Amino acid sequence: MPTETLLENLDPEQREAAESLVGPTCILAGAGTGKTRTVTHRIAYGIAKGYYAANRVLALTYTNRAAGELRARLRQLGIGAVSVKTFHAAALSQLEFFWPQFAGVPAPSVLESKARLISKVADEAKIRLDAGALRDFAGEIEWRKYSMLSMDEYAGLVKTRPKVAGLSPAKNLELQRSYEDAKIKAQKIDWEDVLVLTLGMLRAEPRALAHVQQQYRFFTVDEYQDISPLQHALLDTWLGNHSDLCVVGDPNQTIYSFTGATSEYLQNFRSRYPDANLIQLTRNYRSTQQIVSFANRLTTESNLVEPLRSEGEVGLAPRSLSFATVADECAALASSIRTKLDQGVKPSDIAVLYRVNGQSESIEHALTQAGIDYQVRGGERFFNRPEIQNAIRAVRAEAVSPTNKSLFQTVTDIVRSLGWQTQQPSEKGSPREKWESLNSFLAITEELPEDATISDFAKELDERQRSQHEPIKAAVTLSTMHAAKGLEWDLVFIVGLTEGYVPITYAQTDAEIREEQRLLYVGLTRARKELTISWARRDANSTRDREPSRFLNLLAPRV
Repeated sequence: MPTETLLENLDPEQREAAESLVGPTCILAGAGTGKTRTVTHRIAYGIAKGYYAANRVLALTYTNRAAGELRARLRQLGIGAVSVKTFHAAALSQLEFFWPQFAGVPAPSVLESKARLISKVADEAKIRLDAGALRDFAGEIEWRKYSMLSMDEYAGLVKTRPKVAGLSPAKNLELQRSYEDAKIKAQKIDWEDVLVLTLGMLRAEPRALAHVQQQYRFFTVDEYQDISPLQHALLDTWLGNHSDLCVVGDPNQTIYSFTGATSEYLQNFRSRYPDANLIQLTRNYRSTQQIVSFANRLTTESNLVEPLRSEGEVGLAPRSLSFATVADECAALASSIRTKLDQGVKPSDIAVLYRVNGQSESIEHALTQAGIDYQVRGGERFFNRPEIQNAIRAVRAEAVSPTNKSLFQTVTDIVRSLGWQTQQPSEKGSPREKWESLNSFLAITEELPEDATISDFAKELDERQRSQHEPIKAAVTLSTMHAAKGLEWDLVFIVGLTEGYVPITYAQTDAEIREEQRLLYVGLTRARKELTISWARRDANSTRDREPSRFLNLLAPRV
């Protein structure tokens, strides 16, 4: 894209951010304000103007999907040499490159499943942990490491921590020590260790540090409000004495404090870099005016950022509904979704959000009863499916001996050979799931440039598989509000808004309650056109009534 046209379609604030190319830049980007568009155009513009060498730019994200999207957007702008990685992927590549040089052996491999090893050491200690407890305990390990606490330092404050997985502080410590010992015995590391070891290696080996600082000179960090002390220490090490750093974040979307993340680095950016250029993006292009106005009532950081302003149509007022039981709530949800589908709304444009994974069971049952296809975010990995692995192997084989056929035709022939057909199977279950997977695989070709070859497609698949950048399935999405961060849908239903869920039971302090409020704000701002929130007085397996979420007092009276 010609340099002079790169910034044509940006709004004034986006353009100001894109033209801030030298020194520290802080972009306070509210939900739906076009931050990815701004960041990609800023990088492309800096390269086109000669300020950056593409291979010396490192853009850091927190999720593989965000990295994949950023990478794809840059490719559309004609920029392909920029490194776009998660913090963990960037650290792992450095660890695997330098470790053999300094240790004389390959870098330790990363655990496939932290939960599996925790379960093993818990069983050996005769401690029974269910799936939820395993997740909670893994989260506490992550908090300790992201907070840069040694086991001894953690032991000094474990009694002040919330109770984890029902364990006493002593049992918690015992199990964490056993986990670390088992990991060392297996010669494995977890993803937090990747950051710890990379940081330690760069601090101890000047040659490795010099190499990295020579390689990367210009940094962009997405979701900076969720950076942890460990990640920030690593970023500081990569930067060295330079300050060519662009950070993007929104303090109203800080929702990962339980992992050690903190918005303090974002909020204090100007204190650290007094000459930083600070730009606010407040024009929301995602949601209707009604939805934006509704969500703004929950903002907790108004002293730092201005409220969102919708650039969209007025739209429908969000609905707030109450039910006697969870079964009633889920039945009404399924009925509403069925009506929308019958009216022609695409299933992939609909999402149901909730606070914890355990809430999905009742929703899944109701949708199944109504004959509605759904996908649960965090379910089976797309690239782990057998038919997709077979398709990737076939693509790689074709790339070795390409033909004159178009990319679309080549991939169509491959998926047909694996059982795909033009018409979707009528029967549900495995045949339908296999067809949907192959159909999504074929759809990836539509995201590549028109002149893309089968070799280009093979490279794209390798990158997507490595980053778990999965295609969107033609089904209603079920997701926790945490997992929905960064995504959007036309229609969003948020269910289970009761005390004990939103805010969650263990949120007790003012800071924890504010984080729960921000989490609900994130959920509300996922909706583009229609938003429905609901709660039920009685759980399926409870005789005790629940109270509506306290946050409804900020929302419902003004609906």
